[in-house]
Amino acid sequence: MGSAGRATDAGLATEMPLEDGDPVRPRGQQVNGEVSGVPRLRGMQDLSLRDTTAPGGSRTHVMAEGWEPGPALGDGDLTLQRAPQRAGQPEEALMSELSQLVQKVVKSSSWWERHGVDISILACSFLLLLPAEGCRTCSWPSSCPTGFSTGFLCLRSAQAIPFLAGVLILGVVHHTLTVKGSHLASHNALTESKSWSKVWAIFFIELCSAFTVEQATYNHVKIHHGYTNVIGLGDSSTWKIPFLNRYVYMFMAPLAVPILTPLVALGLLRNVEWKAALRTLCCMFLGFYCHYWLLLHVSGFQSPWSALLCMLLTRSLLAHPYIHVNIFQHIGLPMFAADRKPKRIHLMSLGVLNLPRNALLDWSFGHSLISCHVEHHLFPSLSDNMCLKIKPIVSQFLKQKKLPYNEDTYSSRLWLFLQKYEELMVHAPPITELVGIQ
Repeated sequence: MGSAGRATDAGLATEMPLEDGDPVRPRGQQVNGEVSGVPRLRGMQDLSLRDTTAPGGSRTHVMAEGWEPGPALGDGDLTLQRAPQRAGQPEEALMSELSQLVQKVVKSSSWWERHGVDISILACSFLLLLPAEGCRTCSWPSSCPTGFSTGFLCLRSAQAIPFLAGVLILGVVHHTLTVKGSHLASHNALTESKSWSKVWAIFFIELCSAFTVEQATYNHVKIHHGYTNVIGLGDSSTWKIPFLNRYVYMFMAPLAVPILTPLVALGLLRNVEWKAALRTLCCMFLGFYCHYWLLLHVSGFQSPWSALLCMLLTRSLLAHPYIHVNIFQHIGLPMFAADRKPKRIHLMSLGVLNLPRNALLDWSFGHSLISCHVEHHLFPSLSDNMCLKIKPIVSQFLKQKKLPYNEDTYSSRLWLFLQKYEELMVHAPPITELVGIQ
């Protein structure tokens, strides 16, 4: 993966362009050939965004400190004029100042804080997949003669509680390796060695997650992070399935994620070199076969179909929050045109949202995807633990500079998406234009 997998150099202030020669073709996000109304926001330097109702309708509503609404420019337009106050710092200076504060914390942190904590979580998850020798006849973890049992062994039990415990263990372990592990590996956040970063990327993304490293890196690191909330590029529209109604999409469709993921990966293999495609196919097959073999020979499943059904169950255990988190933290926030996107610090503070901490999701998905998503988008090469460590610095800095720091609860976002599903997930979002800071 090398340079292709790193969003920024140590997550500093420069915007991340695509590599030379990488074609970029906006996917387009229009309805009937048009994009919804274009609100214009003035005086961005002292902006403190408190409430943005993104889409669908004819206008975007914004409330900000020190701002006054101007006269309407017509249906679909909203002009906010700032009350007279001192000019803010240039955008580059703001990002540079924040980067220096973060770098001081990073340099003063130990290896354990930078990488060790997250590696330990992944290692613990991997160990739970290794069956203990001599425990294959155990019906419940407490009866294990060596005092150690895994989710695979729990599935041998005919009793409901240990069997469900096995499903829970395997489901959490699977998502920890495939979501947290793959995400950190795609950003080279597990190690400072480029060679080992590529090894871990292949292991977590291809072997565990059944996806291709090259396409995962390009689409997530280069497009989504390089063009966050930019229409046709990093606008999260790949998560939208307009022909599904709200209840099917939010509560039933996530169950198909374990099936759709390898199918999408196979479709993307035509875009990579044949050697990379062959490697991906081998890793995908090995990952599936190892899971299947363990269910048959360790968990004791007698039927291939029952083993496959258990695979689907454990791999989709946390698929609902996985889908929800990916749409909650970007869709519904300001979206920008590619030729009018603001500088990095404004782009990330406006277009990214943090959810509250949650023990299960923090462990399985990582802090950078849950409660530290703003920090992650500003400094993508930092590990989950380091994102959590710099969170107070980033939040205090943005609030002091009167920049948005978006936070909301899981339940609040879920209710919003159920109430405004068509506006958020079906219709094209309005384009936000920040006048005065371009």
